[in-house]
Amino acid sequence: MMKFIVRRIAWLAIMLWTVFTISFFLMRAVPGGPFSSERQPPPEVRKAIERRYQLDAPLWRQYFTEMGRLSRGDLGQSFRMADYTVAEVIAAGWPATVTLGTMALVVALVIGGGAGVISAARPGGVVDVLMRSASMVGIAVPSFALAGLAVLLFVYQWHLLPAAGWGDAAHTVLPASCLGLAYAAEISRLVRSGLLEALQSDWVRTARSKGAGRWRVVVVHALRGALGPVVSFLGPAIAGILTGSVVIEKVFAIPGIGYHFVEAATQRDYTLAMGLVLLYTLLLGVLGIVVDVLQVILDPRVSLER
Repeated sequence: MMKFIVRRIAWLAIMLWTVFTISFFLMRAVPGGPFSSERQPPPEVRKAIERRYQLDAPLWRQYFTEMGRLSRGDLGQSFRMADYTVAEVIAAGWPATVTLGTMALVVALVIGGGAGVISAARPGGVVDVLMRSASMVGIAVPSFALAGLAVLLFVYQWHLLPAAGWGDAAHTVLPASCLGLAYAAEISRLVRSGLLEALQSDWVRTARSKGAGRWRVVVVHALRGALGPVVSFLGPAIAGILTGSVVIEKVFAIPGIGYHFVEAATQRDYTLAMGLVLLYTLLLGVLGIVVDVLQVILDPRVSLER
């Protein structure tokens, strides 16, 4: 186990360096810069600002300077938010993003898992057909379109929930639901297919022969064997929820790191954008390691080497 984890951490370090290199040169290749705007400062002021942030240095020198700084854990100073470091911006937006992501994951697991169990309990029935149809719609509709429809209905038509902002539980209902429902649809399909396969296994037939009821067989005996695909999906799902919150946070004006990521991209804030890209990459890599380990714990037949 430790050998596997060490090897994956080494690959994660290589992945972080690759993402840093590609992101660095892509951001510099885009026309304009962090201090480009309609109102241009005087040439001497612009040169002083570029000298302060080393933007007047050759590109290769900027690359190695930033890589050395990041290797020491220093994310640097935000270009557009001069009073804040990148670490301070992330620390300020992280609680909102984690709260939103956690609530969206709960929505996905509860709704998706419940729908998958109900569908698998009576395959081919009316409820199964309705659940599968709803999951297809949930997969096909993007989160921002669902967010627009939800705001139209629950805010302007029925006046039940706030349209935007952050502060209390009511503000989390719409964004968490819009973000989590797409993943609930995926989880529902995975749970259903996994349960249908598990229900044909020998231990389930043994439980039925002993007189176990339908729901006891499904929930107690078959469900654990059907969780393997769901656990495999959770790593990309959590990463997708965190990265997908970029759009949702912008739509609902939530002050999370997704909101700051959009602002950093539009305002060419090199250091803030780079810090957030590396943060998302690190989260994705760590979640991949955790999911692989959980798969082995849930199913001893799975080998870490594979």
